[in-house]
Amino acid sequence: MKKILLSHGGGGEETQKLIKNLFLKYFSNEILNKLEDASLLNLSGKVAFTTDAFTVSPIFFRGGDIGKLAVAGTVNDLSVMGARPKYLSVSFVIEEGLSFEELEEVVKSMAQEASKTGVQIVAGDTKVVPKGQADKLFISASGIGEVVYEGLSAHNLREGNVIIVSGSVGDHGACILAQREGMEFEVPVESDCKSLWNMIEKVLSSGAEVHAIRDATRGGLAGVLNEWAEQSKVTIEVEEEKIPVKEAVRGLCELLGFEPTHLANEGMAVFAVASQDAQKVLEILRSTPEGKEAQIIGKVVKKGEPKVILSTPYGVKRVMEPPAGELLPRIC
Repeated sequence: MKKILLSHGGGGEETQKLIKNLFLKYFSNEILNKLEDASLLNLSGKVAFTTDAFTVSPIFFRGGDIGKLAVAGTVNDLSVMGARPKYLSVSFVIEEGLSFEELEEVVKSMAQEASKTGVQIVAGDTKVVPKGQADKLFISASGIGEVVYEGLSAHNLREGNVIIVSGSVGDHGACILAQREGMEFEVPVESDCKSLWNMIEKVLSSGAEVHAIRDATRGGLAGVLNEWAEQSKVTIEVEEEKIPVKEAVRGLCELLGFEPTHLANEGMAVFAVASQDAQKVLEILRSTPEGKEAQIIGKVVKKGEPKVILSTPYGVKRVMEPPAGELLPRIC
């Protein structure tokens, strides 16, 4: 089996071979192995549920691939709501002719990423469409998590809250853009794609007062902060020089006229925390592999006027606008 054929999505012998020889090879667990029409799960208390679709182009990029992205993206959406990721379902739409080797690399990557947080892939589906009706591979993923920290919300920011980012800004969007355009840098631009639950759990279990967390995906940091300002009816002020941006990302943005804060991340979270716990949270983040570049970048300065103010090193203040239009399609 060197290439995926239409028959692999037909529900017959070829489909069963694909499931058993590929998906169960990497995703095997006692729930999935039963191959029922629906999986029976043990849940108690409040749960979080999320769903997403992944169509990134190219499907392999520096720092990851569409499979790693699907798992990490779904895990992170649960994590920022204070939920321990428990179960995932994944659905594959495969273009006829995709090589089995590429599909196996993606599936293997998904299994490796899932193992980092202990989340189980317990349900799935496979469809194969004729050549030309998809672009290699699309993945849809849904996730269920057990809520262990309640109250995290875009509506909960308060005056005095400190804003912290767990890493550098714009890495994933810059990586995809550079790879599509064939742009090479002395230091390659690499996606920050990774699961954040292990880092976030350390913060949530520390006793720190956390009001909101968000992974800065499409829309980037500017999108997150503007949404928080609008939802909580607050003014947020951030210091431009405190926002961590890698030199290669900054250079690409200057060359093409982008704002780093508008570009997506897939492994960076934004935190709004009580001022008395800000230093504590910063130290916890920096003690983790995922948060070693964490930085305090600003604070909520007042209630009542929803906007984000960017303070430059030269003493000039301007509004940080949210991104408009589609800057870069199919980044996730």
